[in-house]
Amino acid sequence: MNLNSGLSRFTPIINFFSVRDWALEARLLRWLTILWVSVGLVVLFSASYPVADAEVGDGARYFKIQIVWILIGFIASRWITRHPLRQLMRQSGIFLLLCLGLILATHIPGLGVTVNGATRWLPLGPFLIQPSELLKPFLVLQGAQLFGRWQRLDNRTRLLWLGLFAICLVSILAQPNLSTTAVCGITLWLIALAAGLPYRQLMLTAGSGLMAAVISVSLKTYQRDRIISFLNPWADPDNNGYQLIQSLLAIGSGELWGTGYGLSQSKMGYLPIQYTDFIFSVYAEEFGFIGCMMLLLFLAVYSTVALIVAMKARSPVHRLVVIGCMVLLVGQSLVNIGVASGALPTTGLPFPLVSYGGSSMVSSLAMAGILVRVAREAQEADVVTMERPLEQPSHLRPEPVSKMPEPWRSRPAPTPPRRLRAPRPARSSQASSNVFPLARSRRSSRSSRRSPSPSARRPVAKFPKDR
Repeated sequence: MNLNSGLSRFTPIINFFSVRDWALEARLLRWLTILWVSVGLVVLFSASYPVADAEVGDGARYFKIQIVWILIGFIASRWITRHPLRQLMRQSGIFLLLCLGLILATHIPGLGVTVNGATRWLPLGPFLIQPSELLKPFLVLQGAQLFGRWQRLDNRTRLLWLGLFAICLVSILAQPNLSTTAVCGITLWLIALAAGLPYRQLMLTAGSGLMAAVISVSLKTYQRDRIISFLNPWADPDNNGYQLIQSLLAIGSGELWGTGYGLSQSKMGYLPIQYTDFIFSVYAEEFGFIGCMMLLLFLAVYSTVALIVAMKARSPVHRLVVIGCMVLLVGQSLVNIGVASGALPTTGLPFPLVSYGGSSMVSSLAMAGILVRVAREAQEADVVTMERPLEQPSHLRPEPVSKMPEPWRSRPAPTPPRRLRAPRPARSSQASSNVFPLARSRRSSRSSRRSPSPSARRPVAKFPKDR
């Protein structure tokens, strides 16, 4: 008895972490997210150890801070999975405006923190937060609501939210942060494409975004240098092309099976920012080509499950939410891999759930929680208990059908009586003659003139003549 009362105290906690009633896709996404975060922690510990040891004398410093951000992210993700998505959608506009205010605050002198020439962070005690990363899940939710209900909204509401989206993108671009601006803009564009907006409007929007990117690259010297180093990194191997060259050398050093966990040489001061933007290079060096293929296979499985959730979504808005979250998680991961391998120009985008960064970790786990929530609302899993049901007393058991009285079993179902129609009375000639006596008399006289009587039409018998 005491044991049962003690276990009953932990029932709310057990129910909070129980996933037996979840859909299959929701459970798959949950375990895939946990696996993704676990692999990211392992890679981060190896990539950040030399830098943290040289800076503060504690090689596990970044690893410990990342665990704190992961716990915060899991709390946010757990809250999202346990509450209806419409409840979060109602508040997404308010959170989007709040994040926009934080982004604008980075432009105020004395508030924004500048790192490597970009003012993208705000101080939060001993930590730094990046509002543009926190904006992403709310941008997806609000964009899905706007484009998913595009036909039912008036022009004023459309222009209002499109203007707010444009202000968000311009504010991020002015930090400057071209890569995050491009990712957020492409995500909104893909959501609008999936919603079925007219192609003419989409093409005009894509052209405007491309023109804005060209203008930004022409005005910012460092962005132009990145494009030049991407085209030919060996033209300036000591300055602009140094980072990409070291990344390519690290990936090539991994060969087929890799150098082994913790044995990367590029992280020993050769490869800059190896625990954030170029963490994939350290992973490729330590785990080799096989490890890279396994990572790409994992991303393919994750995106496949997300697409299944999108196809089973209960509404078009939920489907657009899944598409937006998948683009920001899987698509941004592929962009990070492309930058590290030299397939794309150098950007400042982190690897979701792998790179060091609190804002990116919390935002990515929130989007993973949104995917799980959509999967839960799309289809609830059937719970099959393995316990043997308790036997009922004999007087409470239902009587089998074979013991029912025979008349009850053989009695046919009652059928409603047929409604019989009375035959329609024929119109008599007398009635017609009473109504139209004059016409009747004329018709009868004409008919008598034209046709002979039946006796007249009867054939006459011919008798043979006497010879």
